[in-house]
Amino acid sequence: MNVRTLIYCLILAGSVNAQTIAIRAGNLIDPAKGVAAKNQTILIQDQKILKVGADLPIPEGATVVDLSQSWVMPGIMDAHTHITAGGVKYFWDQNWYLRETTGMRALRGLRMAQTLLNAGITTVRDAGNDANFSAVDLRRAINAGWFEGPTIQTAGKALAPFGGQNKDIPEEIGPIWKFEYYDANGPEEIRKAVREDVYYGADFIKIIADNADYHYSLEEIRAAVDEAHHAGRTVAVHVRGGEAAQNVILGGADSVEHGYFLTDDQLRLMKEKGIFLSSTDFPTAHLEAGQFPDAKNFGAALIDRLRRAYKIGVKIGFSTDIVTDLPDKTRADMSWDYLAVWRAAGVPPAAILKSMTTINAELLKIETERGTVAAGFYADIVAMPQNPLDDIEALRKINFVMKNGTVVRRPN
Repeated sequence: MNVRTLIYCLILAGSVNAQTIAIRAGNLIDPAKGVAAKNQTILIQDQKILKVGADLPIPEGATVVDLSQSWVMPGIMDAHTHITAGGVKYFWDQNWYLRETTGMRALRGLRMAQTLLNAGITTVRDAGNDANFSAVDLRRAINAGWFEGPTIQTAGKALAPFGGQNKDIPEEIGPIWKFEYYDANGPEEIRKAVREDVYYGADFIKIIADNADYHYSLEEIRAAVDEAHHAGRTVAVHVRGGEAAQNVILGGADSVEHGYFLTDDQLRLMKEKGIFLSSTDFPTAHLEAGQFPDAKNFGAALIDRLRRAYKIGVKIGFSTDIVTDLPDKTRADMSWDYLAVWRAAGVPPAAILKSMTTINAELLKIETERGTVAAGFYADIVAMPQNPLDDIEALRKINFVMKNGTVVRRPN
């Protein structure tokens, strides 16, 4: 036997002997179609799904997980989070990030990540504000198997016109915002900042387009998109509306983050160009708790924008953007509070589940790896006692979580 044949035999033997998990799923939801199949078996090995179907034979020695009375579906994804941020009372407490070290931010991120995973949120896109790349280190630690946690994509430091997301910092104090942001003004500075972000580990590029009286030009947006795409990174842009949003859309951004004041024409242009809306639709109660100015009217505007975007047919990714902490609520509890906003906007449960799974997987460019329960996909699976296609609030009762084929949580 030659060396090549021996290696092949060893690999084959290892795959045969690898532990197989068999899930008996009483009701298996396909979020892409909004339907559920009865009495399915899911076979899992080496982190991935081998087969899915009715009446599949279960291999001898397989570990059987009985979810025959449950509703089973892919893990939830949040397309705009800040897992290393928190501990603030006000919706935007200027310079709050200066009160903690990068190490403390990483530890908060680990705690938040595990809370979200335990609730069934198996993938998150962290949209920056993580000090000096603490979310990059957190992602690496989870990927190395040091800790349980969701799949993390992170933006590193956000690019912004001078000043980041700060206002009225005295010149003599200096650019303290650089703890969190790159000052990038003009196409060449933007290209340089994109390269630095990628070098230090960013999975995608986050841009702050209009957080000041000035905003990025069309030329600047195009420079960021061109540089990021050549590096294999997508571009997510924080923008509220107006001319700045028009520049973002025409400039070819991959996703609009927030877009609170987008017009119908802008939403139609996003649909035409295939640009995602990561909508971050804050519940009014969260806005009020964070002392956001005119919270009720702003909350109503968010519902209206979400309703219009859904009606027009924009691809909307479920996203939260939580940075405040509310008493007696976990970060997961606060995430589920967003479901009421989607309901108020007239989005049916099946469409919400699709935004949380297959649409977000497409937004994150992982649609061939995650976001559905099918052969060849990573085994990110959650289950709950009630049917979320009937009542989306059933997600609050998720009691089984699997990430990459490892059981994280079982029903009590």
